[in-house]
Amino acid sequence: MIRRSFIAAVAAVATLPFQAQAQGVSGSLLLYTSQPEKMAAETVTAFNAKHPGVKVELFRSGTTEVMNKLRTEIAAGAPQPDLIFIADAMTMEALKAEGRLLAFPDAPVAGLSPASYDKDRTYFGTKLITTGIVYNKKASFVPQTWADLLKPEAKNLVSLPSPLYSGAAAIHMGVLAMQPGIGMDFFKKLAANGAVRKSVADGEKMFGILVDFMAISEAQKGAPIGFVFPTDGVTAVTEPVAILKTAKNPAAAKAFVAFLLSEDGQRLAANQGMLPAHEKVSGPPGFPALSAIKVLNADIPAILKNDEANKKSFADLFGG
Repeated sequence: MIRRSFIAAVAAVATLPFQAQAQGVSGSLLLYTSQPEKMAAETVTAFNAKHPGVKVELFRSGTTEVMNKLRTEIAAGAPQPDLIFIADAMTMEALKAEGRLLAFPDAPVAGLSPASYDKDRTYFGTKLITTGIVYNKKASFVPQTWADLLKPEAKNLVSLPSPLYSGAAAIHMGVLAMQPGIGMDFFKKLAANGAVRKSVADGEKMFGILVDFMAISEAQKGAPIGFVFPTDGVTAVTEPVAILKTAKNPAAAKAFVAFLLSEDGQRLAANQGMLPAHEKVSGPPGFPALSAIKVLNADIPAILKNDEANKKSFADLFGG
């Protein structure tokens, strides 16, 4: 009877929602992240308010440097982090293909679009950072679609980010290149219309392709710019998080992922000026409702497959 009671108790715990199982997690947790320093500190503080028994240690840098460090450790046979929290899903997809990510089948994904997380639940988008069109309020017109950037009135007045250096730009190019009615032809026409790799901040260009929060936050500070979510759809990166199979504290790592996906974690994202991925959490001031934004589907495995060819095309059109 004692053995049966023990087995029943274990089974009961296993069927509890993950949030209930996660109570009381403790120990050290090593996080590699590309979040800006202030945001990373806020994220850890908010997580620790829920799980004070976990000591979170950080390595923080840009996604490229984070991955260079992780790749060096993998090559040496000693990957160190429990989890990684970086800008784009293409990097996660590559790690998944190598069998390096731990599946988290009971992650709390209610309220999140299935498009925001891996179907096998090895990585999870934590927000939507969309790419749209920024325009100077002195511009002769306000663009509404991607094709508007090809108008004669926009000739030599458009700047765009480079997929050679930006994960968001690589996904943006990858998604639009596969979009019916847009395709790679759009980038060829942009180049022919005089678009360049140049910052909008210098004031020389009337239009730019840019991530949402950068433009909206500057507009709120008084910059004479506006931001458009094109009616034919925006592309998005999701700032995904994933647990490594080699994690030394998988229980705490799962608690961290669960916090980011929870309504509290999503409200933190909104307070940081980002568009949350959770349907029940409102975005920050200046953002429309998530339901009002058309987000184009991103086939991450296909984008990863085409990435090198896309980058070569971009370099040929706009320079390396």
